[in-house]
Amino acid sequence: QWQFVESGGNLVQPGGSLRLSCASSGFSLDSYAIGWFRQAPGKVREGVSCISSSHNTYYADSVKGRFTTSRDSAKSTVYLHLDNLKPNDSAVYLCTATRQLDGLCAIRELQTDTWGQGTQVTVSS
Repeated sequence: QWQFVESGGNLVQPGGSLRLSCASSGFSLDSYAIGWFRQAPGKVREGVSCISSSHNTYYADSVKGRFTTSRDSAKSTVYLHLDNLKPNDSAVYLCTATRQLDGLCAIRELQTDTWGQGTQVTVSS
């Protein structure tokens, strides 16, 4: 059964950094591509980044060069490093499994419709 647990969100000033974590409950993330998404009030959920089981990554244009996703197989955890944060990065960040093909993750194709509670990132001075 899919269960995702996100953590690491916080209130930071513009230009600040955070590291978000995505862990699983009851199964290992290692075999799956994992995607990071964010949802701000009144906005459509946005696919931010994903990482395949072979560590290939994808980034949305809005975060390219500022966000980095990685995974630690020993801890069965996927991370999203957020640098140079901007106020419009404020949102609830969520992770879930996505499909992958030929070693590449597919941010628009979800493996499951199960979501965790998310973790709140607020960027404000």
